[in-house]
Amino acid sequence: MTRPSFRFVLGAIFLASAMAARADDVAQSAVAVDAGVLAAQQRRVEVVEKVAPSVVAIFARGGAGGGSGVLISPDGYALSNFHVTSGAGNFMKCGLNDGRLYDAVIVGLDPTGDVALIQLLGRDDFPHATLGDSDRVRPGDWAYAMGNPFLLATDFQPTVTYGIVSGVHRYQYPAGTILEYADCIQVDASINPGNSGGPLFSDEGELIGINGRGSFEKRGRVNSGAGYAISINQIKNFLDHLKSGRIVDHATLGATVAAERDGSIVVGAILEESDAYRRGLRIDDEIVTFGGRPIRSVNQFKNVLGIYPKGWTIPLVYRQDNERREIHVRLRALHRESELRPKQPQRPNMPMPRPRGPEDQPKEGDPEKDQPEGRRPRQVPGIPIERILQQAAAPPAKYKHMFVEKPGYANYWFNQQHQERLSQALDAWGDFSNVAGVWQLAGSTDRGLPFTLKLAADGVGLILAERPFPLKLGIGEEVTDDPPGSGGLLISMHHLKLLLVHRGKEFTEFEYLGSEPLDGRGPRVDVLVGRLSTAETHWYFDQTDGKLVGWDTWHMPDTDPCAVRIASLGDFEGKKLPAEFTVRRGDVAYATFQIETAQLAPGKPVAAGD
Repeated sequence: MTRPSFRFVLGAIFLASAMAARADDVAQSAVAVDAGVLAAQQRRVEVVEKVAPSVVAIFARGGAGGGSGVLISPDGYALSNFHVTSGAGNFMKCGLNDGRLYDAVIVGLDPTGDVALIQLLGRDDFPHATLGDSDRVRPGDWAYAMGNPFLLATDFQPTVTYGIVSGVHRYQYPAGTILEYADCIQVDASINPGNSGGPLFSDEGELIGINGRGSFEKRGRVNSGAGYAISINQIKNFLDHLKSGRIVDHATLGATVAAERDGSIVVGAILEESDAYRRGLRIDDEIVTFGGRPIRSVNQFKNVLGIYPKGWTIPLVYRQDNERREIHVRLRALHRESELRPKQPQRPNMPMPRPRGPEDQPKEGDPEKDQPEGRRPRQVPGIPIERILQQAAAPPAKYKHMFVEKPGYANYWFNQQHQERLSQALDAWGDFSNVAGVWQLAGSTDRGLPFTLKLAADGVGLILAERPFPLKLGIGEEVTDDPPGSGGLLISMHHLKLLLVHRGKEFTEFEYLGSEPLDGRGPRVDVLVGRLSTAETHWYFDQTDGKLVGWDTWHMPDTDPCAVRIASLGDFEGKKLPAEFTVRRGDVAYATFQIETAQLAPGKPVAAGD
């Protein structure tokens, strides 16, 4: 056996000493890591641990894909994308990081904004995210994108990526679909197929957006560093509309704008039947601010317009003949109802991964490395995807009643619940079911003019300062603006009687709309809608105490409504009615009415369900 040479032994000792010294240096440097860096790392870990329980992994039925979502309330309401839930069916399976699989039902859809609301079932204490303020987000802010990319989360543990906000108030064109990403947040945190519908959290762990779109053109199906999230403030505007169970629409002003050479944004065209035109807006007028935001480009105008539901009243400042004017305009519907129900889900440059089944396993003799990228079998522990999809095939019998199909609705069952809730708020006015006969209300106006208002089944009549204003009711009868200039006070009071006596059952259409700021200026109110012939009434209920505060009645479309606002209630024959209310049409006050006496004649009792 040959002995090692002295030179070899010496070299080995030197190498060992050097390696030991290097290891000591590494240990020394590890200990010397800046405490601020370690604290920031620990803070990130804590934020992720705090918000991860609210992140939802969504699995569609029939192998149609899936995606992500985020819980926003303890009763199980969760946000996702329209293009995720469109392929998932009315019921779906959702996993949380507690390792449990929950049933969920579709609630409401916003096809234009690519937002869906679902409700997870089985608990009333779901962990949920805190809604932030996306208007406070700035480029350079840190953000977390979480979800179920490539449907990897079969153990329901969400993936988290970390990056910065690259831009805010971005506008993404529909590009041949009705999907329109307005006022969205751009991030460089990795957003891949499957992240759709998942949350974008701020550095403080507040929900600031819903991830849904990425720039994938010519870059394959992986993250390119440009992802887009729907701002949470836009979703807040639509949230009650989504809870109504409807397929909701976005808004248009009824006018188009264009940029001038001097940078000003002016009206290029306008519909004469639009509310904006009735308020005075004309072609070539300059748009100064819209919704409280300065408008310096066409995209900025579209951004503001895109965050509001149809029917909302929004402040608009414009310049006409060098005179600055401010108006409040009611926004029109952007789409026809048929456009909101596409036959195929539309996916905004975010191709969804296909859940892998047995056909995707490596064939015998084929090494795993030979499998195409993205089709290799997952080794992640959890529930097999095939079992998840099998369980999602049909909802449990105890939840089937929670889906009611009706045209124009994602799920009419939820609308019925809100109709009942607001109808019960009218119980405080008394039981009107046994006074369905002729009503006669009398009093005077703020100008001292006496009036008598008679409400009967076949007609309505008002005598104001000895001048009669009759309105016949029935099939084929024209609904008019009577008395002239009121916007249709007679039909408006007839609708009030129908609401109190029949609680919506006499209207051809009756629904809960959602919420909106009262008159575009006041607090949020819940809105019930009743339609009969050409007339439509919106009743406004205070969201804090549930009281009816007023209503608007359009005697025909594209007109200024009769706006009634309740000043006080009075007790008449054991029932409450408005003792004082103001009437306005457009920007012009018509009168304030004070009811002094009310005779409510008995009629055929109205039974529940009649």
